Amino acid sequence: MRNRLAHLIQRDGRALFLPIDHGYFQGPTHKLEQPGKTIAPLLPYADAIMLTRGILRSCIDPLITKPIILRVSGGTSIIGEDLSHEGITTSVKEAIRLNAAAVSLSIFVGSKYEHESLMNLSRLVNECEEYGIPVMAVTAVGRELEKREARYLALCCRIAAELGARVVKTYYCSEGFEKVVQGCPVPIVIAGGPKVESELEVFGWVYDALQKGAIGVNLGRNIWQHDYPVAMIRAIRAIIHENATPQEAYKLFNELKAEKSKIEK
Repeated sequence: MRNRLAHLIQRDGRALFLPIDHGYFQGPTHKLEQPGKTIAPLLPYADAIMLTRGILRSCIDPLITKPIILRVSGGTSIIGEDLSHEGITTSVKEAIRLNAAAVSLSIFVGSKYEHESLMNLSRLVNECEEYGIPVMAVTAVGRELEKREARYLALCCRIAAELGARVVKTYYCSEGFEKVVQGCPVPIVIAGGPKVESELEVFGWVYDALQKGAIGVNLGRNIWQHDYPVAMIRAIRAIIHENATPQEAYKLFNELKAEKSKIEK
């Protein structure tokens, strides 16, 4: 368990996870139509990648040794009735065979299927603990984005930790995020949510989340949907692992963007 967690969380106690599991309910997401091609230039700067078994098998070269966080929940789609009606889709035996450093699944606190999703987490933890595999719980909110406030997120994160999650992925909130972290006894990484227009805005909330106790990020769309994805991930990595300020990260981003633009011309 400790060894697998050490693959994910670096010696400085920080982590940059790159999720590309969106297709399990969204289908061929914009700029993720060819996942392997999308993430190839980003892999050197990520500490781990989060994805499903299907994409791992079909799109990732097995010679790549980047740690894998295997998404093992699903069973719903963006056009279905309720995103929270998920089940476990992948066995722990297969996670071991695929050499996953961790597994992840979503929980939907406050939803119609709250109980089912929390029992999914409990059963997964029960089995994974036998083999020393960390479980990362994702505090999903489905379409109800207004739930991204501190009191709700603190509830979700604490429940996930109480049920045995070793890491929790949750959303950042500008007010009271430190209370979310303080109430959760296991490491928290923040999700990015929808792509935003301002790079400085992303750098700002990544930095703020770290100051308030998060250990890192699990960002996808704000990186690989960007016109300059490598510049974005390198700037975010500078915040996480080099303690760069948002302004320093923005300067680095613009320098890398200018270099890329010059090469393309």
